[in-house]
Amino acid sequence: MNAVGEHIYRSHDEHLFPIETPKHRVRDNYPWEAAYVGEFPRITRDFFRCQGSMQNPPKETSQERHALDCGGIDQHSLPLKEGKEHIHIALIDILNYIQEKTKKQVIVTCGHRCPAHNIYSDKSKFNTTSKHMIGAEVDFYVKGMEWNPEAVIKLIKNYYSEHSYFKNDKRFKFQRFEKETNVSTLPWYNKEVFVKLFKKDEGRDFDNDHRYPFIAIQLKWDREADEPVQYNWTKAFNGYLRY
Repeated sequence: MNAVGEHIYRSHDEHLFPIETPKHRVRDNYPWEAAYVGEFPRITRDFFRCQGSMQNPPKETSQERHALDCGGIDQHSLPLKEGKEHIHIALIDILNYIQEKTKKQVIVTCGHRCPAHNIYSDKSKFNTTSKHMIGAEVDFYVKGMEWNPEAVIKLIKNYYSEHSYFKNDKRFKFQRFEKETNVSTLPWYNKEVFVKLFKKDEGRDFDNDHRYPFIAIQLKWDREADEPVQYNWTKAFNGYLRY
């Protein structure tokens, strides 16, 4: 109330400047948002890291031998290709396609297994040459579709029929594998992948110790190198970095 004021004098006439109608502009994504498909993180090779833990107790594999689990990401990296961590891109692409189409989260139950964790997880003879060890196989289910794996199988087939690179090539059309395997449902296969559906009581091991059916995709063909994907001892046992 005691402040001293001063008069304001207008020295020019008043002018009005028209303002253009604002135009809606879509905000650019921040760098970290590009790593998401909808509300879920995009599947990357990090989802495939070995799930071994040295906190797990020894498991008996025979009367004279015991299997010890590995140290997981604290001990080693993913399989190496030309000195860099490597998971075959086809597996990553298929999982992201499923996640994008379903708007549901893909749960990778088993990606890469180092040799120690592979023995610890599944001591069966069938598993000794697992392509999990070379980054060419993945086990997974889709959250919210746990009891409808057939719909996920259909999406895998759609992945190949929708992409121009594959859809006109008969080698990528799916057939059923009618020889005996470790699953009761006949697997599906084309030139690039071999797909198996494990029912709720099939394929249980350390990494798939859950009550849901799950799907396993095994890679047959390397689209980047344009050559078959084959398990070999060197890739499995020397293809990852120990710290």
